[in-house]
Amino acid sequence: MCIQSGELVIISRLKRYIRIRVFKSLRLYITVLLMLVGIIPCLVLKGLVLKSYETRAVEVRTAEIQNQCTILCSQLSNSNYQDNGISDIIQSELTQLANVYHGRIMVIDNDFCIMSDTDDKDVGRKMVAESVVKCFRGDKAFCYDRDNRFIEVTAPIRVSEDSEITGVVLVSVSTDTIAATKALLAKKANIAELAIILIVVIAAIFLGTIMVRPFARITRSIGDLQDGYDADYLHVYTYKETTLISDAFNQMLGRLKKLDDSRQEFVSNVSHELKTPLTSMKVLSDSLLSQEEVPVELYREFMGDLSEEIERENKIINDLLSLVKMDKTAATMNIRSENINELIEKILKRLQPLASEANVEVVYESFRPVTAEVDEVKLSLAISNLVENAIKYNWENGWVHVSLNADHKYVYIEVADSGIGIPETETEHIFERFYRVDKSHSREIGGSGLGLSIARNAVVMHRGAIKVFSQPGEGTTFSVRIPINYAG
Repeated sequence: MCIQSGELVIISRLKRYIRIRVFKSLRLYITVLLMLVGIIPCLVLKGLVLKSYETRAVEVRTAEIQNQCTILCSQLSNSNYQDNGISDIIQSELTQLANVYHGRIMVIDNDFCIMSDTDDKDVGRKMVAESVVKCFRGDKAFCYDRDNRFIEVTAPIRVSEDSEITGVVLVSVSTDTIAATKALLAKKANIAELAIILIVVIAAIFLGTIMVRPFARITRSIGDLQDGYDADYLHVYTYKETTLISDAFNQMLGRLKKLDDSRQEFVSNVSHELKTPLTSMKVLSDSLLSQEEVPVELYREFMGDLSEEIERENKIINDLLSLVKMDKTAATMNIRSENINELIEKILKRLQPLASEANVEVVYESFRPVTAEVDEVKLSLAISNLVENAIKYNWENGWVHVSLNADHKYVYIEVADSGIGIPETETEHIFERFYRVDKSHSREIGGSGLGLSIARNAVVMHRGAIKVFSQPGEGTTFSVRIPINYAG
């Protein structure tokens, strides 16, 4: 049982390998498609040529026989064959014609009696065939029997065109020569067909291999990411599709490199920010420990400095924890109906000391009472980061304007300031994590480059949107839109 189970596993893996590597291969699809495009027209053309030849050959043979029948009918009518019988001359012509076309000719009178038969089998017998009856009614009929290989033609015998039909000439000729010629053509066509199919198969395999090479290069380039970022961007412009893939890949690679650079820079900045207060605290503690009978006032001063350094570390750590919580795909949203007016008032009241210290005026404007289904903690975090940034990155004696409005579907929150602004080239990056516009100024202020990323994540989790409008030296405006009713 173990051996059988192992064999089943191997067979299952082999089937899966074949299904993925072979049957889902673009190269296979292209090769098969090219084969079908080359082989199917070849087969159709062969059939059309043979069919056209057979039809044309039958038409020519039928026309020849009908012409001969017209001549024979005229001779029989002129010889008054019903009264005088069929002359030896006409009989000789009938026999000669039958021998030439490898067929049989019968002359039938108006009583459906066979007066002459080149095979001398049915003379004197009655012939009531469908084609003969139709001919007596005035219809010239011919029939081609492909299976039995013969053409049957009937022609009426008249004294004049408007006179009554006095008899019928029935001609049956063999089509063996047509069938033999058709078989010869088919044989030659089969040889040509095999040669063409062989050429098409080879060309399809070759073209299929050539056509998928650009995709193989793209795959190798993407595979290089496993060992680190490739030094060169992807430049596979063979087809329009590969051009689009290359451009998208290069954009993705550029963003990944920027993100990696930002992360490295952030790690360096955070290490520096964390190391500096730790070093200061160690120096302060060592200084206290090295002294004896230190006055209480000095202890208080040193403890105040230690508290400030701890607060700096706490700020960085809290930002990191907030970002991690926002990043969780399964983050829990504690949705409740909240009064947004009161929520913003609480945030501004909490940040008022920071604004007073920076000598920045904070103005709040509410157009109407607004109630919405939100996660109070996450939305508060987003608005707090926006307002705090507006205060920190502002000029002295500047202002921050916070407004709240709503319609039947959305809540609109706007945070505008008169601060230093953001260059136009930087606005598309400011929501990226670890990204800081003015790195030296941000370090002085104490920014970690996480606030706007946290704010954006919080807004997106509410199925909302956030936009920024800024002019360097004039100020920045953040516009937030979130649904009143949370869709989940």
